[in-house]
Amino acid sequence: MEAYEFYRIDPKRGSQIIGVLPERRKNPERITQKAIVNWGEELFGEELDTKDICFTQVTIEESR
Repeated sequence: MEAYEFYRIDPKRGSQIIGVLPERRKNPERITQKAIVNWGEELFGEELDTKDICFTQVTIEESR
């Protein structure tokens, strides 16, 4: 399963993980960098500006 690890960029402490969200969209055209960042901002708090967060795509092995 594809997922995104979201990080808060802190100039003093470095990047801090704030959460992981699984990709659930079926239409690949809807999966854009802007859409992913906006999704993270929406879920992790309005106080985070899109310039203060970044993400990395990861693959999570599903347990059986």
